Amino acid sequence: MRKYVIYLFFLLTATAAFGQQTPEEYRLQQEQMRRMDQIRQIDSGVYYMDIGQYTAADAKFKEVLATIKGVPSDLAFYFGKNSYFLQQYKQSIDWLTKYIQLKGTNGQFSAEAAEWLRKSEAGLLAQKKEEADKASQVLSSNYEIDCGPSGKVICPVCKGDHVIIKKGFLGDEYRTCPYCSEHGLLTCEEYNLLLKGELKPKF
Repeated sequence: MRKYVIYLFFLLTATAAFGQQTPEEYRLQQEQMRRMDQIRQIDSGVYYMDIGQYTAADAKFKEVLATIKGVPSDLAFYFGKNSYFLQQYKQSIDWLTKYIQLKGTNGQFSAEAAEWLRKSEAGLLAQKKEEADKASQVLSSNYEIDCGPSGKVICPVCKGDHVIIKKGFLGDEYRTCPYCSEHGLLTCEEYNLLLKGELKPKF
């Protein structure tokens, strides 16, 4: 709020002095006003983040990012921290890492950035595990795979060789694949049973 009051005071003062400015002074004033507006937007984003309105905070931070070329280090920290609350862990890691690279261990938020970075890394690992579990659940569901017009597929166990090679202490051991035909193929029915773990070996 204090920064916003200063911004309003600066705006009123600049408006009053407009008629006495040179073009260069006017350009500098406009640049300063843009910076003050960016500060106001960042402060607004921090306010929303502090009260738990993370989507609104994200919108404010992105609004600033869309209007600047050089990102202030504080914004990199705030954006990275807020991204964690939105469960956008990869984005959070990226921006928090940028802050730490810029400020090292002596920045105002260095210790806090390192802590949120650890949380984001843990969150990303958990997220990836959950995605993998979901994918596994879908793959293991009771779906029938369409094998195409031939009705045959290459056996995934022996990769169509009809021979399984197993490493042993005395060298490679070869044995005939117990699932496929002599041509290394499975019928579509056999293939679907195999995917479900229900295909019994022929011998």
